[in-house]
Amino acid sequence: MRRPTRSTTRSRLRLRDRFGTGLSGLGSRPGRTLLTALGIALGIASMVTVVGISSSSKADLLAELDALGTNLLQVRPGQSLFGDEAVLPTDAATMLRAVPTVLDAVGVTSISGDVTRNEHDDDPYGLSVVATDGRLVDVLQLELASGRSIDAETQSLPVAVLGAVAAERLAIADASGGPTVTIDSVKFQVIGILKPHALHPDLDRSVLIGEAHARDDLGIDPNHSAVYVRVEPSLIEESRPILARTANPVSPNEVEVSRPSDALEAQTKVDQNLQNLLLALGGVALLVGGVGIANIMVISVIERRSEIGLRRALGATRGHISSQFVIEAAALSTLGGALGLGMGVAATWIYADSQGWSLAIPVQALLAGIAAALAIGAFAGLYPATKAARLDPADAVRPHG
Repeated sequence: MRRPTRSTTRSRLRLRDRFGTGLSGLGSRPGRTLLTALGIALGIASMVTVVGISSSSKADLLAELDALGTNLLQVRPGQSLFGDEAVLPTDAATMLRAVPTVLDAVGVTSISGDVTRNEHDDDPYGLSVVATDGRLVDVLQLELASGRSIDAETQSLPVAVLGAVAAERLAIADASGGPTVTIDSVKFQVIGILKPHALHPDLDRSVLIGEAHARDDLGIDPNHSAVYVRVEPSLIEESRPILARTANPVSPNEVEVSRPSDALEAQTKVDQNLQNLLLALGGVALLVGGVGIANIMVISVIERRSEIGLRRALGATRGHISSQFVIEAAALSTLGGALGLGMGVAATWIYADSQGWSLAIPVQALLAGIAAALAIGAFAGLYPATKAARLDPADAVRPHG
């Protein structure tokens, strides 16, 4: 009589069935599933929002710089060897226009004086006075909100162009009708109002008058306090030392050459530090969400001891049980990640729209968000999965009071 042989056939479970089994646990408790996924969603949403707002802001800044041009350089007097404030030669702007790499140049001269609405007004408006010629608008690419700019015909006349902030403080919204302002008891007719300019906020708070009028009628020192220079875009760095030597051939070391757009670009570095801090906080939220998933999965293992024991008694292997809970945890986290992406994109769009920016969220950030959620879920499910796989079948199916 032959003895019965023990079957060596191992229980098998197709990959599709493993996913089906793992996902079935999520649908059985939809309320708890949603609340648990919310922890991951908040972490992913915060990270996507931080990256999205930063990217949208940076894209808007780059578009603004492209429109204004990054080939504008500013030549200013520096300091002498003894620490005294240097002075640019009177013909600095003329000499700079002769440099082959220079497209155009214009000088501005800061003038001390109090700006008021009229001779009876003694309110401090905190505005500066700048004398220049007709090239300023073209070189700086300024736009007029109203009226006209100072040109060859008007720079010898007592006329003024107001910066955007200056016009607001003086309560002059329109240049038509011949409004006037007073500079140290001298009346000037306002012929134009400028739009705000991102690269030159100092001009927004200024009152511009003609250089010829300031020199001939007011007796103002003709030395420029700054010269704005447009150079060939491809020769910016090569032009800097040439401009310093040309503006002041005798003492080029007393000349400072800067690029106004560098100040705006420096803002992105400050924003990057803040972005890193906020991303770290988002990472903490993700970690907390992962701990929440692990905790819920441990509770799920305890609640489903009988199910686990029955499946083990029917031939399910430890691998089948562990994969079920890892898949369930990963799916739960991925669900939270998808929800978080939607929340993050919506929050970014609302904020960007309020600032007048175009929405710009890197695709890599979205993919990284889903990948991070999936990885955190899978990692969080390892301990509960191992705990479930190690349950003794006989002990698992035994009623526990």
